[in-house]
Amino acid sequence: MGNHLELQDVSFSYRTGKTFLSKKKKKVLDSISFQVNTGETLGIIGRNGAGKSTLLRLLSDIITPDEGVIIRNCKKVNLLSIELGFSEQLSGINNIILSGLFNGFSKKEISKRMDDIIEMSGIGDAVRNNLITYSSGMRARLGFSIAYHLEPEVLLIDEILGVGDIDFQLKSERLIKEKMNSNQTVVLVTHDPNLVRDVCDRVIWLEHGKIIKQGNTDEVMNAYLEYMLKGSS
Repeated sequence: MGNHLELQDVSFSYRTGKTFLSKKKKKVLDSISFQVNTGETLGIIGRNGAGKSTLLRLLSDIITPDEGVIIRNCKKVNLLSIELGFSEQLSGINNIILSGLFNGFSKKEISKRMDDIIEMSGIGDAVRNNLITYSSGMRARLGFSIAYHLEPEVLLIDEILGVGDIDFQLKSERLIKEKMNSNQTVVLVTHDPNLVRDVCDRVIWLEHGKIIKQGNTDEVMNAYLEYMLKGSS
């Protein structure tokens, strides 16, 4: 089985100073190396601040690494994250277009899926209103529906299954599981150990920007949960 994505000794730091020219930096990821294989679901776990969301942004080419190489053997990678590419001053329709363009899709491809995106989101005529008028649940449903219908080669999911009302959570989890059980390549960031065990073929455990352990789902999850229990005792 080939790989869609490969990271080789990738590091990334954020500027921490108050000015753009500040040289103060905080290393968020430190010499990360792994592959995302075609058709697999790869789980990314770790505590808040471990670097998980930053890693997804690197994989989706939103940001670029300070060091190392990211090899992409695919044309389209879609980051499913609340409000990615959204503008509050634009309507839901224009945000669908903006988000689609942001993820590498043409206006023609987006237009073909527009009706399905709106229908799944369940926001009805509100799709013509500016995003600033939306509740967090409406934004979540719209963001999920956009990413679900644009069908990238690699789907990156950042904690989106834990937001919105309970009906949305159940619906989104069911639909994502369907994708995971197909040939869709998925990278999933989540704090839900049951979801990880249920859907992930492999798991990577991040801690302070470094990979602590990667491999078999049960082995990595058992080690991570044992570590977390010790830390809280």
